[in-house]
Amino acid sequence: MLQVRKSQERGYADHGWLRSFHSFSFAGYYDPEHMGFGNLRVINEDRVAAGAGFGTHGHRDMEIISYVLSGELAHKDSMGNVESIPPGDVQRMSAGRGVMHSEFNHKADQTTHFLQIWIEPNVRGIEPGYEQKSFSDDEKRGKLRLVASPDGADGSVLVHADAKLFAGLFDGDEKADLTLDPKRKSYVHLVRGELEANGTKLTTGDAALIQGESKLTLDGGKNAEVLVFDLAA
Repeated sequence: MLQVRKSQERGYADHGWLRSFHSFSFAGYYDPEHMGFGNLRVINEDRVAAGAGFGTHGHRDMEIISYVLSGELAHKDSMGNVESIPPGDVQRMSAGRGVMHSEFNHKADQTTHFLQIWIEPNVRGIEPGYEQKSFSDDEKRGKLRLVASPDGADGSVLVHADAKLFAGLFDGDEKADLTLDPKRKSYVHLVRGELEANGTKLTTGDAALIQGESKLTLDGGKNAEVLVFDLAA
């Protein structure tokens, strides 16, 4: 079964300095039909205005991934990490038993556009952790590149969760197949462009929620960038 969630069906918040689309219930957006999918709890598509950002705040027991699409995101946390996250990088922060952090767009002339992703951990109360790795366009071109996994396989960032995250770029005749476990859940989030998932057309911001399927085929791409989650049911 494949169910499409259209981009315009997502929650939306405009705070002036921050414009955000919420795939699942978050902050002031509440939809009991969309509280998460499997152990995927949050996908926020955030646009942070120049010179603005999220002040220092705390998290516990959550695996948080930042995926920057354009601009840069400045990160600072209570573990001592001070980093800049450019497009192509995947940042993972394990909140564990508690961490404080801030995220800012220090550029004076550009918006930072990024995805904030939360995945529920399979272990709680751990030491907070941080990891950041770069994945080139060539690694994602016409294929699904593993970028996050429970064991750090293939150079992916390690998440303390029963989940995998793949990223891919597709255009023209480029095509990729991914074997699925029908007992698990899969979530396809189209970051930009157009793409077909098992023959169903998606456009920018759309998602495909998949259950009970044994294969995912991605093709028909037009300047497409996509994230695919393999999730615990």
